[in-house]
Amino acid sequence: MNCFKFAGEKKQIMIAFLGTGLLGANFTRALLKKGEKVQVWNRTPAKAKNLEVYGAKAFADVAEAVRGADRIHLTLSDDQAVDEVLKNASAGFQSGAVIIDHTTTSALGAARRSAYWKKKGFSYIHAPVFMGPPNALDSTGVMLVSGDQQLVSKLEPGLSGMTGKLINLGEKPEKAAAIKLLGNLFHISLTGGISDLITLAGSLNVPASELGTLLELLNPAVVAQGRLRKITSNTFDQPSWELSMARKDARLMMEQAASTHNTLMVVPAVARKMDAWLDKDRGKSDWTIISQDPNL
Repeated sequence: MNCFKFAGEKKQIMIAFLGTGLLGANFTRALLKKGEKVQVWNRTPAKAKNLEVYGAKAFADVAEAVRGADRIHLTLSDDQAVDEVLKNASAGFQSGAVIIDHTTTSALGAARRSAYWKKKGFSYIHAPVFMGPPNALDSTGVMLVSGDQQLVSKLEPGLSGMTGKLINLGEKPEKAAAIKLLGNLFHISLTGGISDLITLAGSLNVPASELGTLLELLNPAVVAQGRLRKITSNTFDQPSWELSMARKDARLMMEQAASTHNTLMVVPAVARKMDAWLDKDRGKSDWTIISQDPNL
């Protein structure tokens, strides 16, 4: 039996899992496979009840679901849901219970909850994840954590067992939430860019199946690191691609898409930012100047 326990503890603990959608359900199933005792609750009771076949104990009342639990995990939708569920569950909190929130929330919300529950005599740790339901079931992926380092150290063995990689971001309770949002921003931006790539390829009669070869050639990870260095170096007066030329290419892309009655998603917004800088006579600057505010 691989018990989820504080570092140095020998006794098996009770875990409550609040929020058993796809991610929460698979986290719960993984814990049960390791021999953990898990009580579950979900706003839709049937989703929690379905986990009883794997050995979980389901409750319709969230306060009852956390009663006797040493560790209370959450996988909910947002700040409002976390605050509401914790408020309703708090009547069942036992002394010394630790709240571990895997929900993607605002950084401000994570910091506020950490301070609020500390005053109430409970520990709140934010531990969002970069993983999907299959990863949760297989205990693979990435989990972030930040906050009270003494507590994080005690939680580390159990949290590491839930994921392939646990990254401790330090003392600030909001740091994990901040990095999670930044990571999700990258995913959203990347998906928007790939959507434009597929749309433009279609208008040019280039099969989407050939785009993988292009991406291998461009090596996006290396390009992204280069863009980051260029933007943060503030050397826009040393162009490798002039803004006026980049704007011309953006125009060609939009015109090509329009010729086949398609609209790009990301490029038009970028083009508007380019125009704002061109209006300031910065056409000879490096095109990455669009990362700055033209009104400053």
